[in-house]
Amino acid sequence: MPFSFRSLAGVFVFALAAASSLATSSTPPPVLWYEQPAAKWTEALPVGNGRMGAMIFGSPAEERIQYNEDTLWTGKPHDYARPGAVQHLPAIRKAIADGDSKRANDLVRAHFIGDPVRQKAYQPFGDLRLSFPGHQLATSYRRELDLDAAVARTTYRFEETTYTREVFASYPAQAIVIRLTADKPGALNVILRSESPHKSAANRLVGTDTLALSGQIAADGLRFESRVRLIATGGTTEPSENKIVVKNADSVLLVLVAATSFKNYEDISANPAERCAAYLARLENESFASLLGAHQADHRNLFNRVSLNLGSTDAAALPTDQRQKRLKENGLISDPALASLHFQYGRYLLIASSRPGSQPANLQGVWNEEMNPPWEGKFTTNINFEMNYWPAEITNLSECHQPMFDLIDDVVVSGRRTARTNYGVGGWVLHHNTDLWRATAPVNNIDGMWSTGGAWLCHHLWEHYLFTGDREFLAKRAYPVMRESAQFFAEFLVKDPKTGWLVTSPSHSPEQGPLTIGPTMDQQLIRALFRSVIESAAILKTDTEFAGKIADLYAQLAPNQIGKHGQLQEWLDDVDVPDNNHRHMSPLWALYPGTDITPATPAVYDAAKKLLAWRGQGSTGWSFAWRIPLWARVGDGDYAFSQLAGLLQKRTLPNLFDLCGPFQIDGNFGATAGVAEMLLQSHAFSPSDKALRILDLLPALPKAWPTGSITGLRARGGFEIDLEWQDGALTRVIVRSTLGQPCRLRFGRFTEDIATLAGQTYILDGQLKRLR
Repeated sequence: MPFSFRSLAGVFVFALAAASSLATSSTPPPVLWYEQPAAKWTEALPVGNGRMGAMIFGSPAEERIQYNEDTLWTGKPHDYARPGAVQHLPAIRKAIADGDSKRANDLVRAHFIGDPVRQKAYQPFGDLRLSFPGHQLATSYRRELDLDAAVARTTYRFEETTYTREVFASYPAQAIVIRLTADKPGALNVILRSESPHKSAANRLVGTDTLALSGQIAADGLRFESRVRLIATGGTTEPSENKIVVKNADSVLLVLVAATSFKNYEDISANPAERCAAYLARLENESFASLLGAHQADHRNLFNRVSLNLGSTDAAALPTDQRQKRLKENGLISDPALASLHFQYGRYLLIASSRPGSQPANLQGVWNEEMNPPWEGKFTTNINFEMNYWPAEITNLSECHQPMFDLIDDVVVSGRRTARTNYGVGGWVLHHNTDLWRATAPVNNIDGMWSTGGAWLCHHLWEHYLFTGDREFLAKRAYPVMRESAQFFAEFLVKDPKTGWLVTSPSHSPEQGPLTIGPTMDQQLIRALFRSVIESAAILKTDTEFAGKIADLYAQLAPNQIGKHGQLQEWLDDVDVPDNNHRHMSPLWALYPGTDITPATPAVYDAAKKLLAWRGQGSTGWSFAWRIPLWARVGDGDYAFSQLAGLLQKRTLPNLFDLCGPFQIDGNFGATAGVAEMLLQSHAFSPSDKALRILDLLPALPKAWPTGSITGLRARGGFEIDLEWQDGALTRVIVRSTLGQPCRLRFGRFTEDIATLAGQTYILDGQLKRLR
């Protein structure tokens, strides 16, 4: 049906019928809350400012605030590449070609894996302990985390007095701020202590109001210090080297800062004491109100860009842990507001663990209490690290992507060394893990023999450009990195003697062995990398000769292959086992987060759906999370919904943290991105016009969410989208164009092409359900 539009003060309105209003119950505030303190770390509530994170337990009598700083790791500057590794590469390749897995494995373990074999570990920093004598008998207890305010709050009554604790981690202040108040004057009595699990840590008093905690991870490792300043209003304060005692105060303000000697992955000569002093000096005259105001303005500038309303039921009035328990009996369909809360929690956690200037979010985000955290709390690049950043662009948190790009800049440098040492080629390479020291060599075991981690990170650079259209970013930051990664593969790839295709060797299909050549995921990643280099060179009008060389190699890469069962093959050989319900979805990378497998290539698309069905339900939290956008990409919203439900029912902790086996944050981020993908997709182009991007609206809407709305999602091509729907039918669309590119809106059988202008807004509303 054709549309007419008219200009309305810079807003173009497509008129179908009278405007309709959203008919759904309002979503409750995004708050996690509980009727009891956290009994263990995995029940505590997280706050973070990117660089620092803290877990709030909320015990009335003995509060614990466990905190981290993102550069506190074991180890020191070190190149993991094993000298002489390249000499053994021909023998490893020959052993794989001969089918001698044992010899290939032995050679890799003896001569090719990094030195040391395992990378270093993210570390806990310390704990603030606040003792409130007698408060064990508290009543009217409530503990909460307000995602909109980014404040953790504990309230209770004791002896006719109501006590309140508020904790937040401020990015502008680079500090964690705690305020203690009571509704009666002179009622606050508290003892402050600071401690650390590190044996070297020691306390000292700085001035009369600040406790310092300092230590060193190892004799030649990182030095660290934190300082907490206490300002009491009313009452008396008794400071000592190990504690500060406050008696009969009206309120208490605590400001916690922390730092290490880390300057960069090659320099640990900074002075953490000087850094802490500087942080506190900048906050010398700041009141709680000014600190809170600056913090909330900063946080809400990011958090409030996106809202999601899926409706609400009576379950939304229950404490969060009770809501989660009820899911096992009633299912997620009984509590749609929990799905929207979990979606926003993922966005909150990304804001809290990844901000410009910080380290990127690791396997635990920025939160960890263990000296030996699972998988060292590293950046695992065969899925988990990338999954952390899937929500960054689509859920309007592009700034939070920056720490990943900073890490990429570092691993380019260390990856050049590994490319030379292990493979004798140029460019840069990253395998399946890295750490604070920007290790790029293969580590752990033969599963580390996977050389396409860098290609996957390059995909994030390209995606950032596609969403933002930032040509300066593409020219100065993304393209040089992608080009050098492509150079590595141009020199590293070998010709498969059976097929003549160019393949990786040696390699490994994450996370299934054995050592092999040319697994499907490798070929998909390299194909995406090569294409982004070719397209970037054309956009920037540069590097024509190199782009031509990459185009020649692109045509020789092993293609996606369809096996004897009609499945997308995982390996070059057709050896897939039907119904292999493995956690990792590696051969489906090109379906999501890649963009190559679409209905435009129906045979491969159907084969991908076959393999996806074989993989079945998720197991680990992140595997549930990956399945959500995969099923969304094939248009099955109900199965995508079942994976979200499974994640919340089986792999989610009481504080809504994700479980791999232990806590691992990637499932939180992956699920948030997956929900967004159910509601909006922008990876496809018109088959007849490759410049016309398709914006698929509600492409995988489940029956469980018949009515709802979302605002502020981002789409490739520089678009921001608001959607409203009722009884499964789209009722309103708002498109804001930042780049002025054309797009095609698609909803069911309805399509409409728009030639947008930069800075303009386009509204389509009315009775769209009749067009479905």
